[in-house]
Amino acid sequence: MKAKALAIAEAALAKKAIDVVVLDVAKLTSVADYLVLCSGESGRQAHAIADHIDGELSRLGEAPATMEGGSSSQWVLLDFGDVVVHVFQSEVRAYYALEKLWGDAKRVPVGETELAPEVRPKLIKLRKSVKPVKSVKSVKPVKS
Repeated sequence: MKAKALAIAEAALAKKAIDVVVLDVAKLTSVADYLVLCSGESGRQAHAIADHIDGELSRLGEAPATMEGGSSSQWVLLDFGDVVVHVFQSEVRAYYALEKLWGDAKRVPVGETELAPEVRPKLIKLRKSVKPVKSVKSVKPVKS
C-alpha cells in the first residue's frame, strides 16, 4: 500500500505536480490507508497529472476503481481502494485545505529515499543515461 502511494506520488511528480503530499490515514479512517494530494497550475495540467497517474498505475496492474472530476479538472479524484488520490488546481486545493482536515495524519516522505520499488529502477536508469556537463574553463566575450 505504501509502495502504491509512493508510485502515485512519483507519477504525479513526473508530470510536474506541485506540493505532492502523501498522508498515512489508516488509523484515522476506514475509507483508505493513504491519501495522495497534489496540484497543477491549470486545469489542463491537473488533468494531465491524473491521466498520467491512471496510465502508470494501470500499466502496473493497479487501475483505479473510479475517477471523478475529470471533465472540469479543478479537482480530480482517483480511488485505488487503499489509496485515494486528489489532484487539484492550486487555488481549489487552497480553498478546501485537505491537509488541515487530515492534520492528524502522518506525512510520508516523498523523494529518492522513499521511492516505490517499481520506480527505483527507472530513476537509476535515468541517472546512468544523463551525462555530466563539462565545465568551461574560459569564455571569451562576443564582440558586437
